[in-house]
This record gives sequence, structure tokens and C-alpha cells, in this order.
Amino acid sequence: MESSATIGVMIDHFGLLAPIYDRLITPPDPERLRELLRLPVAGVMLDAGGGTGRVSGQLRHLVGQLVISDESSGMLRQAQEKALCCPVAAGVERLPFGDGVFQRVLVVDALHHFADQRRAIAELARVLAPGGRLVIEEPDLHRVAVKFIAVAEKLALMRSKFYYPHEIGQMVADSGLRPEIVSDGGFATWIVADKRA
Repeated sequence: MESSATIGVMIDHFGLLAPIYDRLITPPDPERLRELLRLPVAGVMLDAGGGTGRVSGQLRHLVGQLVISDESSGMLRQAQEKALCCPVAAGVERLPFGDGVFQRVLVVDALHHFADQRRAIAELARVLAPGGRLVIEEPDLHRVAVKFIAVAEKLALMRSKFYYPHEIGQMVADSGLRPEIVSDGGFATWIVADKRA
């Protein structure tokens, strides 16, 4: 639990960055994500921690419906202005959805920002439909540049907690899914997992 002193210095980084966020951060290759997510799909996709929709917005035409959840109201306002989806203000650790609602769940460059990664992954597994697929993209902590980013985010008073790909894979497996770690040797790694039908 965070102390009141820690809470007192929490900064709404994403609320501050929301108006310019899409210009600051380049989204991953949509073709790569389409392939990893096995799109198109007629069902509903959740972009958890999806902020402005900079990533899932490029995939919107490949799913029946898109839902973006995020804790930052500033980021969700940007997503809503794009008329991409149904924005939902929620922490990933307690998603306001029933079991097995989403055929696809996507988390891009956000897992390290969640307050409790293990609990968040368990929630993502809960809302994933049987036969559905979860794709998590995270910076690969094996890379020196990512270690520098992790330190910089701590100095900026962000609550970030980075994990190695195999640690994320284990959390996914602990949630009852079958993970596979996919890497091209670059900055990011993907943890792809299917839920038994």
C-alpha cells in the first residue's frame, strides 16, 4: 500500500501528455499486431491501458467492436474525440466487465504502468472469452535502453514496474492461459496467449 506521502506526489503524467501523446509515441506496426491477434474477428476487442487509442484505432476496422479502458480521463477524451470506440475509465486490476466478454485483449506498452501486474493479468484472463487471444507488448528489459527508461520513469515518479518477458509469461500461465513469447530481437517483446475453448 502506498503511503500518504507517496500519494501526495503522484503526478498525472498521462493526463498532462494526453493532448500531444499521439505525436510523441510511434505506435507499433499494425500489420504485426493484426497477425499476432489473428484479426479480423467479428467479436469485441479490449485495448487495456489503451489511452488515446493510438494503437487499437489502427485495428478498429478488423474487429466487431472496440473497447478502450484506461485510468486517465485525459487520454480517454482523446480516444472519444476520434470516435473509435467505447471508452471506459477503469483500472485493469478491477475491470467492470463480465467473464469471457472479449474475443481479443490487447495491452501495448502499458503493463509496466499498471498498479499490480499479476492481478491485472488475472483480470485480463477473466474477461477473455474461451478460445480468445491475449497479446501483451512490453519493452524488453534485456535491452540496455529499456533499463534506462525504467530508471527514468522512476525518477519521474511514475509507478512503473518492468518485468522480463519470461516473468510476464509466467504470470500469464499462472492465470490459466498458454503463453508464448515472441521476439524479433528489437526493443519490444510480445507475450501471446490463448484461452482454452
